[in-house]
Amino acid sequence: MRKVRAAITGIGGYLPEYILDNYELSRMVDTSDEWIMSRIGIKTRHILKGEGLGSSYMGERAVRELLEKTNTDPLDVELVICATVTPDMFFPSTANIISYKCGINKAFAFDVSAACSGFLFALQTGAKYVESGAYKKVVVVGADKMSSIINYEDRATCPIFGDGAGAVLLEPNEEGLGIQDALLHSDGSGAVHLHMKAGGSAYPPTEETLKKGWHYVYQEGQAVFKAAVSHMADTSVELMEKNNLTADDIRFLVPHQANLRIIDATANRMGLPKDKCMINIDRYGNTTAGTLPLCLWDYETRLKKGDNLIFATFGGGYTWGAMYVKWAYDGGNFSR
Repeated sequence: MRKVRAAITGIGGYLPEYILDNYELSRMVDTSDEWIMSRIGIKTRHILKGEGLGSSYMGERAVRELLEKTNTDPLDVELVICATVTPDMFFPSTANIISYKCGINKAFAFDVSAACSGFLFALQTGAKYVESGAYKKVVVVGADKMSSIINYEDRATCPIFGDGAGAVLLEPNEEGLGIQDALLHSDGSGAVHLHMKAGGSAYPPTEETLKKGWHYVYQEGQAVFKAAVSHMADTSVELMEKNNLTADDIRFLVPHQANLRIIDATANRMGLPKDKCMINIDRYGNTTAGTLPLCLWDYETRLKKGDNLIFATFGGGYTWGAMYVKWAYDGGNFSR
């Protein structure tokens, strides 16, 4: 009997209509298009507007597109995992809300919180359910409304982030395709450099926490940049060596879209030219858990069955990892 692997068999995505460009941002905070492009590489980002609209709104739309493209009955989905650090509310889980909105009524659902590494952690978790034989259809969502926790008077963070969501379907595969290997890591000592201090049980919302701005993302740019370059590159190279992969074997690097310089540094360490690197940070910014699935969504038509992909990510707290995926279908058969 051949080994069962979890293969990605479809992708859905969603981006809010409103686009915040660098010119408009420069009227909100002391920054400029030149400053942002030279340091981060972002030109525009999508922002979700509308009262009562949260991450589940975007996740629902990504999942609906996914189900439609793959001709999947919502009642056949057995598990939904949503990676997010901007849940609609603490409970119920955002995955639970997305499932209800999409008519996925026979599945169980839960959230994963690992910042920008959330989607990769959730994908590995979902894959294990498939590989074990427990489930045949698992939906993994990455959705974040980062605009809800960003201080638009802080030029160290507000140019970086955008809103968006992506979702994939995992199904069993016995052809050797799908998720081959992963290296995932966490180090809580990094929390001091990148976190949101209040809103949890340690510092519940009070007038004082609001005044201090503790409900916004806090980031020490240099420390995070250094750690991200080191960990993303080291883990990706380690994964390549472990699986006897060379740069020639890899069709695409699928990197977390945090900073163009971090992406370039990771690709260079792996020996990959720029045309083997998925990049959309210039248009979407950093959508946190949404970046990896939105890369796949953007590049789907260029992917062919059997392509070797390396996912690489780094997130707050710290969290980081890399995953080796052998693509399971010809993406040119799908169109948005």
